[in-house]
Amino acid sequence: MEEHQEYSLSSRVFQKIHDDILNGRYKEHDELREISIGKELGVSRTPVREALRQLELEGLVTIIPNKGAYVTGITGKDVKDIYMIRSLLEGLCARWATENITEEQLSQLEEIILLSEFHMNKSSASNAEQVTNYDSRFHTVLYEASASKILGHLLTDFHRYVQIARRDSVISEERARKSIREHKQILRAIKEKDADLAEQLANEHVLHVLQNLRKQGYKLKDEGEKL
Repeated sequence: MEEHQEYSLSSRVFQKIHDDILNGRYKEHDELREISIGKELGVSRTPVREALRQLELEGLVTIIPNKGAYVTGITGKDVKDIYMIRSLLEGLCARWATENITEEQLSQLEEIILLSEFHMNKSSASNAEQVTNYDSRFHTVLYEASASKILGHLLTDFHRYVQIARRDSVISEERARKSIREHKQILRAIKEKDADLAEQLANEHVLHVLQNLRKQGYKLKDEGEKL
């Protein structure tokens, strides 16, 4: 029973630190002190230590013996690799969504596109943020429509892993409008049960995001380059 409770605690601690790193609360080279984190979360050092080991396996933390645990930066190559892998998985997701999507999910996607266009036609920082949120929501519904928990989990993790790059990137109005058009094309292909086209369009849609990052000057090839 105690082992189960310890595992549950370390899982919750892991998720909290994981989210804090991806949200940018912790920066590259920041030290993650077991005592401070344990005090903040109301747990002992043991689940914190276990969580840090798990984070090291994910490449988000480096543990230096007799020194401590430090946040590892995300390289440009990491971001490029994630988008390349994600483009293939998003394509597979669209293909499976074509086969499994429900009428309710189709309605949700249509509504998301309409709301995206509504906010796109308003000029303010908050509306730009809304458009970004609806973009994420569009993909979340597609993940659900694929009817694969495994695929949805993988894509959600990849999506979150590059959210620092997404947050720091400046999405132009032109790119935002193009993204909405691409969503429309993907949805049309799904509604027409054209799995090949839906897969192709979803694949290209993610690669266009990568191209947008390149245009903004992100260095995505050099293993040593940090975002």
